[in-house]
Amino acid sequence: MSAKKKQTKRATMRLVYIDFWSALKMSFLVSLVLAVITVVLALLFWEALDRIGIVKTASDLLESVAGDQGASLVAGLTFPNVMTFTLVVALLEVFVVSALGAIFAALFNLATTAVGGWKVTFGSD
Repeated sequence: MSAKKKQTKRATMRLVYIDFWSALKMSFLVSLVLAVITVVLALLFWEALDRIGIVKTASDLLESVAGDQGASLVAGLTFPNVMTFTLVVALLEVFVVSALGAIFAALFNLATTAVGGWKVTFGSD
């Protein structure tokens, strides 16, 4: 008996267009997830550094090295200030990642008009 090879059917398609609004919505959702991850990681990182005592040690070191100028520098290194900075960075991240997703979709659409699309092959087992 000879074993027959199982043949798989393959469908070849071309990706020639990415909807601008779909790309914008998808990149917005991805950027929101990244922003939440950024804020949570900053919160956990600050909490870990504070519990270990690194924040207090760094504050004491800067005050001892730089004197009054070090004390004024360290005075701004507080949890509310760090979290405010993190939230501003996360908000900027949402805008930038959303815009980049839309820009890349538009550039892809322009490129596909020149080269005819992106060949994608789908197969089944």
